[in-house]
Amino acid sequence: MKLNKRESASFRDPSGFLYWQEGELYRQVNQKYQGDYEMLMESGLYQNLVDADLLIPHQEVEVEPYDAENAYRIIRPERVAFISYPYEWSFGQIKAAALLTLAIQQRAMAHGMSLKDSSAYNVQFWRGRPVLIDTLSFERYEEGLPWVAYRQFCQHFLAPLALMSYRDVRLNQLLRIYIDGIPLDLASRLLPPRTHFNFPLLSHIHIHAAAQQRYAGQKLELDHPRREVSKAGILGILSSLEAAIQKLAWQPAGTAWADYGVTHNYSESSLAHKKKIVDSFLDRIAPKNVWDMGANTGFFSRLSSQRGIPTLAWDIDPGAVELNYQQCIAEKDENLLPLILDLTNPSPNLGWHNHERLCIQERGSAEMVLALALVHHLAIANNIPLDQMARFFADLGNWLVIEFVPKHDPQTQKLLAVREDIFIEYTQSDFENAFSAYYKIQEVEQIFDSGRMMYLMQRK
Repeated sequence: MKLNKRESASFRDPSGFLYWQEGELYRQVNQKYQGDYEMLMESGLYQNLVDADLLIPHQEVEVEPYDAENAYRIIRPERVAFISYPYEWSFGQIKAAALLTLAIQQRAMAHGMSLKDSSAYNVQFWRGRPVLIDTLSFERYEEGLPWVAYRQFCQHFLAPLALMSYRDVRLNQLLRIYIDGIPLDLASRLLPPRTHFNFPLLSHIHIHAAAQQRYAGQKLELDHPRREVSKAGILGILSSLEAAIQKLAWQPAGTAWADYGVTHNYSESSLAHKKKIVDSFLDRIAPKNVWDMGANTGFFSRLSSQRGIPTLAWDIDPGAVELNYQQCIAEKDENLLPLILDLTNPSPNLGWHNHERLCIQERGSAEMVLALALVHHLAIANNIPLDQMARFFADLGNWLVIEFVPKHDPQTQKLLAVREDIFIEYTQSDFENAFSAYYKIQEVEQIFDSGRMMYLMQRK
């Protein structure tokens, strides 16, 4: 539990910051932000956004400030169950976050305010939908001034979406390298020539990138009047960006696991039995939250989310995650959050002092971890030793539901068909010995019509 500690990612904005006190998360509003905060609350913008589920709600509270000398007010935002990052989002999730940001800016301008930043990290998925979590992102709109967050929006949202749509969906991983958004000159070079004939992409990426390079390093003349941009002009830019985002599309076809539901090796009876086993483990433990590692399109993740249990569905395949997210939207599932993760190269600590963006273990933990049809991929396709695997899962949560897929299984044989079998210690007894170092094995059951074994384990 975090006690009396400033949140490591909250330091760039002089308007205020997040901090922990006795296990509760608070946001300090600094004195210099007093005028903008009062306008946010009194103009009706805050209530308008909260009523529309676009902004995380908060309460004003009387607690000890973290920095009393600069404090104006303390607010307690409603907690988001898990903080995720844009490089863990599917195409549809980034698109939804982009459209949310534009909708908020349009509403802000109608109330005489404007977003002073448009970082994708200010958006989180809360109750199944994107929501702005940074209450201090707004400032009073001044007629004639350009939208200061325009460049950031293009780098955080438009550039990655365009690259994912026109080039390769995996290019969202550039956001892991460039945590302040993909540089527009890089995006311009990577996009195909035909995007120069797409006017929104031409203006917001290609010409925008050229202008940045043209004026880079030029001295800013403070006494020289800047070119004014009317309110109508900014609204026109927002409308153009919205149209560009809406037209960008990507369909999850041809990725490794997007069609897993029709290519897995389970018979109808064995799949039903596996589902029954997982159901029974969930009913027995009744975990407060679940992480499904290697969730594919979320079939087993929904066994927990449909019980009202907050569930993270991690998978390496962007197609599977996108299909999972679209199903969540269609079913209005508020408890399931699909995310992209390569278990062999998970999200690390990044940013300033390596603490601005955190690895998954530092952002939370699971009471129950699901690792279904996963062990053979990690052990045989990726050479992860069983003891290392056990240690990793033990770091994630207390209870583990894990499936052991033996070497004679057809899916394991497919992996071995393209490489030498050097896995002498990949047996059921080796598996149990490795995991027994970290867990107490509570229950074991064989899946019907299969040599696969299902385990319920509790961390020691």
